[in-house]
Amino acid sequence: MLTTFGFVTPMTAGIILVIALVIFGPGKLPELGKAMGKGIKEFKSATEGDEKKEDVKVEKIEKE
Repeated sequence: MLTTFGFVTPMTAGIILVIALVIFGPGKLPELGKAMGKGIKEFKSATEGDEKKEDVKVEKIEKE
């Protein structure tokens, strides 16, 4: 029995990976993955209201 994550089955993920490899080439895929990861990380921190970053900004403003 295959595990599905939403609508993406392992077979679908493999097909998408092969298509991306054909379109972008093996040299560009790591750059695309890195950019996507960075974007997701920034989105998560923006939606969660990352308090650590906000605290640092407040401290810098108060010191000035």
